[in-house]
Amino acid sequence: MTWWTIATIAEVVWIVVMGTGIVLERRSPAATIAWIVLLAWLPLLGVAVYFFFGPRRLRRRTLRRAAGQKLLAQAVTSIAEDSDHPIARGQLAKSIVAAGEAPPLRATKIDLHFDGEVAYASIFEAIDHAQHHVHLEYYIYEPGKVGAALRDRLIACARRGVEVRLLIDWVGSHTLRAAFFQPLVDAGGRLAWFNPVAARRLNWRLTNFRSHRKICVVDGRIGFTGGMNIADCHGGDDMAGSAHLGAMASGGPASADAKYWRDTNVRVEGSAVRALARIFLEDWYFATEAAPPTGDAYLIAPSREGDDFVQFVASGPDQSNYAIQMLYFGAITSARERVWLETPYFVPDEAITQALVSAALRGVDVRLIVPERSDNRLVDYAARSYFPDLLRVGAQVLEYTPRFIHAKTCVIDEDLSIIGTANLDNRSFRLNFEVVAAVYGDKTNTELAAAFERDLLGARPVKNKDLRREPLLQRSAEAIARLFSPVL
Repeated sequence: MTWWTIATIAEVVWIVVMGTGIVLERRSPAATIAWIVLLAWLPLLGVAVYFFFGPRRLRRRTLRRAAGQKLLAQAVTSIAEDSDHPIARGQLAKSIVAAGEAPPLRATKIDLHFDGEVAYASIFEAIDHAQHHVHLEYYIYEPGKVGAALRDRLIACARRGVEVRLLIDWVGSHTLRAAFFQPLVDAGGRLAWFNPVAARRLNWRLTNFRSHRKICVVDGRIGFTGGMNIADCHGGDDMAGSAHLGAMASGGPASADAKYWRDTNVRVEGSAVRALARIFLEDWYFATEAAPPTGDAYLIAPSREGDDFVQFVASGPDQSNYAIQMLYFGAITSARERVWLETPYFVPDEAITQALVSAALRGVDVRLIVPERSDNRLVDYAARSYFPDLLRVGAQVLEYTPRFIHAKTCVIDEDLSIIGTANLDNRSFRLNFEVVAAVYGDKTNTELAAAFERDLLGARPVKNKDLRREPLLQRSAEAIARLFSPVL
């Protein structure tokens, strides 16, 4: 028997054994094939990549599930209390509830922030007036101007007796040292890391499961989420206070400084924040294994106060139903007039791709704004491979050129807006822990649509003819990147 025969047999056995294991995980067909191809072509490298990024399930503690279900049951009761106030797209909202998420709850005030300094000023203002607790969870926390200013405010909160809990993702903020927060801990604040990785704990496979959430909850009544981390790239020149807050908090024109990212955050006030507070408390329990605080001070009772409805939707690898993907799919397929999307990373799965194509074919105004170039070249190549699918059915794809656009938003018709942390890619839908706010009503929709139209002024349409004229090397890179879209 020649060495070539032995190598061939070994390769076949390798593919059968590894392939069987991957097939039994019951991933999507595209993801299954992508992993098998990777392991077959690059056995040694493939094993290393799969070890760190392949596993897709993460089991939460039993208490976490029980606590979440109890809170959900309490929240669902409020939907009956508001039955005399029909919610736009009620069937979509109910499907998300059926997937295990909270229903739409009332908000007394909703503000959109399109500028980093304005968003941070709003957060700082809420923290400065906190009376009971401040809860924060961020994927990236950088020790720059913004990070230092926020830390100092949290220290002041803790010193005056306000409970401070800060949860930071270990991978997203792996360069941050705990010493940076020692003054906060000394003042009585609590710090925890989401899925910290250490060789001695043999948990390196957890690197694939990250909290990409950006959450701030103040006194259980004011909540923030969106695309902005705690980083100077969003705007860190004026961290002294709220100088611009009055003029721009409601969505005035964002700064066009090219060094700052274009992003969107949302501030919600009222009993709707109860659902966002619950998401943080579940994550806090997961990270610390300490029983999360409960009671009306942390989870305010549902109220009839407020005319706006917000449904906070969370998803992660611990779920069998990917609620955020369901929300986007349901929103797109139910659209009648427009689907306007902004995302920095566009690597959609087959369901979202077909939903967009179907919407365009039935005459819906489908527009997608992406950055001219993101901070991930591989994702850029994969994204461009999907552009022809949309362009050939009449959808518009536009590249934003003034600066990096990091906003993750969606405008559906005139009554639904989505603002959150999730990108339109497999990682956000299935691997990361994410959260979005679905706002039902025309006021927020109008504001978000106006911001989209402002961004159009700095966006260049992508043409099919230009894609066809790309060099063969680039088109090949895009095609290859697309093969690995399910695992990006």
